[in-house]
Amino acid sequence: MTPLSSGAVAFITGISGQDGGYLAERLLGEGVEVHALANVHEPLPDIAGVELHPGDLTDVTSVRRLVVDLAPDEIYNLAALSSVAQSWEQPDLTAELNGSAAVALMESGLQAQRGSGRPVRFVQASSAEIFGEPDRSPQDESTTVRPLNPYGAAKAFAHLSAHVYRQRGLHTAGVILYNHESPRRPRHFVTRKITSAVAEIARGRTETLTLGNLEARRDWGWAPDYVDAMVRAARAEVAADFVIATGTSHSVRDFVATAFAHVGLSDWEHHVEVDDALVRPTDASELRGDSTRARQRLGWAPTVDFDEIVGRMVEADLLELEAQSSSSPSR
Repeated sequence: MTPLSSGAVAFITGISGQDGGYLAERLLGEGVEVHALANVHEPLPDIAGVELHPGDLTDVTSVRRLVVDLAPDEIYNLAALSSVAQSWEQPDLTAELNGSAAVALMESGLQAQRGSGRPVRFVQASSAEIFGEPDRSPQDESTTVRPLNPYGAAKAFAHLSAHVYRQRGLHTAGVILYNHESPRRPRHFVTRKITSAVAEIARGRTETLTLGNLEARRDWGWAPDYVDAMVRAARAEVAADFVIATGTSHSVRDFVATAFAHVGLSDWEHHVEVDDALVRPTDASELRGDSTRARQRLGWAPTVDFDEIVGRMVEADLLELEAQSSSSPSR
């Protein structure tokens, strides 16, 4: 990897998300000066050491002015409408934020590079959803891009544009991130919905977990591992696209069973209800990635297996419930 020079500056979008927080902490630990675009429509995150710039990624003029002024060494574009389900409800916003605004940020990075005379390294957070219903499994960087939903379609536009900007001289890495989880995952994601409900069931606070398709299979990894891959991709000698995945898939049913097993409940089926209204209009049956290129060129590898990921998330939700109980006034 190409080392950063002293006094290096990084710019992050999507700072309030799971990956944004882990990435900021990683870069700050390296002594990097971290700036972040903080969505004006969301509560400002509290990350000590990060200089926040309230704004909206779709406000291209303002964001471009900021990027050109900062002239960062690295740009990480993590901002997105990140829910596939929500993308069906807001396809226009999804296309603008996940697609057009991402490409505009690449252009801003290129203009910053030309203005400062120093190289800018750009990381575009892509998604396995760009493959839709893939023609082979596992998928790698050469797999046909054919998304099935508005989220994947918008991400595909930005992903393909990364290649365009590489041709224009911007060191642009497209990291095709498969599902990755942590206790920081928002509750509207199915994985966190599962672990938080399992914690509540284990503590007698509720009895039922309602889900959609239990048979969908995904390749689940540990979020800090995937952030490590982003940093490695930014500093690679040659910019390229990289599939970031574990190579092993599990079903939603597997995730549920593993979460219940962690709290000692093997007869979990009577706690789970399936609601057809929660099933997406179209949903890939299996997404599983081949990260050979990332392993060979970046020296990257996942460090946390599936059972441990689920267990850590359940434990975090149990601790959160205990903290809530201890802070509640006694009667």
